[in-house]
Amino acid sequence: MICTVTFNPSVDYVMRARAIILGQTNRCQSEELYFGGKGINVSIVLRHLGIDSTALGFVAGFTGAALEQAVRGQGVNADFIRLPEGATRINVKLKTDVETEINAQGPKIPSQSLEILMEKLDRLQQGDTLVLAGSIPDSLPQDVYEKILARLAPKKICAVVDATRDLLRRVLPYRPFLIKPNQDELGELFGARLSGEEEIAAAARRLQQLGARNVLVSRGKHGALLVTETGRVLQAEAARGTMRNTVGAGDSMVAGFLYGWQQKRDYVFALRCGIAAGGATAFSDGLAEKADFLRLLEQSEEKS
Repeated sequence: MICTVTFNPSVDYVMRARAIILGQTNRCQSEELYFGGKGINVSIVLRHLGIDSTALGFVAGFTGAALEQAVRGQGVNADFIRLPEGATRINVKLKTDVETEINAQGPKIPSQSLEILMEKLDRLQQGDTLVLAGSIPDSLPQDVYEKILARLAPKKICAVVDATRDLLRRVLPYRPFLIKPNQDELGELFGARLSGEEEIAAAARRLQQLGARNVLVSRGKHGALLVTETGRVLQAEAARGTMRNTVGAGDSMVAGFLYGWQQKRDYVFALRCGIAAGGATAFSDGLAEKADFLRLLEQSEEKS
């Protein structure tokens, strides 16, 4: 069983224009709506790859109802908790020759709703996988990921955490199976700017010393680097294609990695699957589809 948790999902309103001029009325050439959030994106890509998961999180208002309907429409088992007030946030993505994002705050999550989530997570059993991904709303304590893993520690679940800074650092003593910082986020944890593979691998090993079992570092056009719990340092080039979209590429990498790991329990294959899924999203307008994933996975086999 795989569960993903998204504390602050969103409706992403993507607007494409030739240019944006502040202080004037701007007209876009096209627009799209995407429903998700980091954990939800992982669940959707897993579904596209043929793996079932349950998407947990919080929704509110008419936007929350629309998001839940859209996620279910993707074939994902959505088990969201409806909040008593507020509305699921709308994030605006402005795409011209550069990309600008305006992210809303999202609704407040009362303690009673958080406890309902905890009770749902109590159903997890040894060997199940839990994906904690994304930021935490201001209405929640910033150690909520830590509290979740502490509560579930006796069950020895397989935890995957895609978070930043202290949110990530606090979970390391609970030995998460996988963490996935990008290169910049990894550097932020140690107050350094990492430039080469040796520096990245050294920083990843420091996170292992703090408790992480496997550290997957996404590096954009430079691919990814994985330091495994067996001590290996694996590197993979980025997939080849035309960049169209950065939203959800990192989440797709997590989904691809989990897909590969479930298939073969092999870190080399899991890394290749992560690269292929991330590329399949980056080279399309939406989240990775299986046909694109398989094509890029075959491409990586030809290079190896």
